[in-house]
Amino acid sequence: MEKHNDEQKKDNNPDEEKPGPSSENTETEEDTEDSGMEKVRKYLLQKLKINASDSESDSTTGVLKELTIDGIVDYIKQIPKCKIITMVGAGISTSAGIPDFRSPSSGLYHNLEKYNLPYPQAVFELDFFKENPEPFFTLAKQLLPEGFKPTPSHYFIRLLWEKGLLFRHYTQNIDTLERVAGLPTEKLVEAHGTFHTGHCLKCRAPYTLEWMKEKVLENIVPKCEECEEGVVKPDIVFFGEMLPDRFLYLADKDFIHADFLIIMGSSLLVQPFASLVDRVHPSCPRLLINKEKVGMQDRISRFLGLRQGLIFDAKTSHSGRDVAWLGDCDTGCQLLADKLGWGEELKELVKREHARLDAENLSAKDS
Repeated sequence: MEKHNDEQKKDNNPDEEKPGPSSENTETEEDTEDSGMEKVRKYLLQKLKINASDSESDSTTGVLKELTIDGIVDYIKQIPKCKIITMVGAGISTSAGIPDFRSPSSGLYHNLEKYNLPYPQAVFELDFFKENPEPFFTLAKQLLPEGFKPTPSHYFIRLLWEKGLLFRHYTQNIDTLERVAGLPTEKLVEAHGTFHTGHCLKCRAPYTLEWMKEKVLENIVPKCEECEEGVVKPDIVFFGEMLPDRFLYLADKDFIHADFLIIMGSSLLVQPFASLVDRVHPSCPRLLINKEKVGMQDRISRFLGLRQGLIFDAKTSHSGRDVAWLGDCDTGCQLLADKLGWGEELKELVKREHARLDAENLSAKDS
């Protein structure tokens, strides 16, 4: 009877907490939502056939002391023979006077109006070129690397090579200024081809830049001297063509070995070049020198936890590895050289090489 009364009192006591579910099994509304989102994420990863190893689970902590140029400089100095890969676009050549042929505002397309192009980019389409090569060579006359001198950005890359730090240089540019700056062929990957060489579209006979340049400057469409039928096209990649074998081969091998990646003067919009930034090891720092932030991780990649795109919003160096320096490439390269202790060396290299090129051009005109 006493036991019964005790139980009744216990039930009638509103202040006494009734037993509930174990805290280990308690699940809040927020937990339920997080769990649901994780299920969606895993489902999408499975459907997209993306491995877990491709996600952000890889550690990126502690690679930089701070997410600044100074942090980058400290990192480079701490690694003997730091393996640096550089990736560049048109932004490193603009100060040399190379026109931006993709922009209608540059005026380059103005001279092509008489050809009634269906749209400006048609001049770089292979099928259109085969039918009517004249518009391309009219444009090429203004794009040929004639009289242009490499910029401080080009010579900064050469300086990296001279100091044994340049692992490979990947360029989207077709202006050959890396070659003019003295970068050795084995260190150079011209992702979108080059004016440096050309081939007959019919018999594949090879031709040099000097041979093509002579024809183009005389307003002559270069015709093959071997088969006497095919048009000689510079080895730049047109829409509708495969990228160079050298690019495809080395891109698969190089990036995983990089200690540091520098991206300069590129919009990072053109694939597959833009995706190269994701091929380095997860702990490899990446520096963008550009007028604006580009190539940033999108929301889908962030949601899926993928290591795709640059991430500049990390709070500390322990949660990130990407640094953006915004401004023109020449200024950014000079700043980096200054902080590395190479500032005067870079200025002297530019001065000496420009004087040499001026002397060579003067000699060529006199002869």
